[in-house]
Amino acid sequence: MVQSVLMVCLGNICRSPTAEAVLRRMAADAGLRLQVDSAGTGGWHVDKPPHPPAIRAAAARGYDLSALRARQVTERDFSRFDLIVAMDRDNLATLERLRPAGSGARLRLLLDYAGAACGGEVPDPYFTGDYETALDLIEAGCAGLVEALRRGCATQPQ
Repeated sequence: MVQSVLMVCLGNICRSPTAEAVLRRMAADAGLRLQVDSAGTGGWHVDKPPHPPAIRAAAARGYDLSALRARQVTERDFSRFDLIVAMDRDNLATLERLRPAGSGARLRLLLDYAGAACGGEVPDPYFTGDYETALDLIEAGCAGLVEALRRGCATQPQ
């Protein structure tokens, strides 16, 4: 049973902190007790707040990112979290390389939970500038993940 989820993107200032806030709220609304955190595979932004346009886009939909600070994925994360969810395939591949032998953490893409219509990856709005589309996709993925958690099959192939 999944009790903890780590959301991961590249720098932990746009997609993964947004996904952390969205999943935290959706899980609470569904009555799920879930530990949620986020991290980046890169360390450029450690201890910095989310990117201001990400904060604004999230706030417009009622999500508060203001208390979050970027951190980098650590080896310990692979034992602390049951499920580690990447925003795109490049970060998923990095996580697979970083995963210590014997780790029980399951690695997945967020949009695996959103159905085939979403295309598989959340584009990085830091580079595209499209925070609304990223947030739409994150909400779709998190909604599907919450449903999978409710059914007890969040780590099963979709």
